[in-house]
Amino acid sequence: MALSLAVLGSAVAAPASVVLSCAVTYLPQRSTWVREVRIDWDPKAIRSLHIDGVQPHGFSTIPQGVMTALDNERIQIDLVTRQWQSDFRGLATGQGRCETVPG
Repeated sequence: MALSLAVLGSAVAAPASVVLSCAVTYLPQRSTWVREVRIDWDPKAIRSLHIDGVQPHGFSTIPQGVMTALDNERIQIDLVTRQWQSDFRGLATGQGRCETVPG
């Protein structure tokens, strides 16, 4: 977890929150959606997570990032490599790259 927070801290001037823009390609439809991820944290832990302005009911930290679910989409965001991976219970998948939104 400390590694994830260190990566987030280096992404912005004041380590309190970061906004990521993730261009996610969903298969088998081959459609691309831009997803916005906001992560708020303090020196010890990630405190809140929002995806497209919606706060999931919960999330788990993993060694390189966070895992959560929103509706039927299970989402994993690797904060070190800035990668999004998601799955709609085996019916569709999503993969994409995330970039820090300036400001």
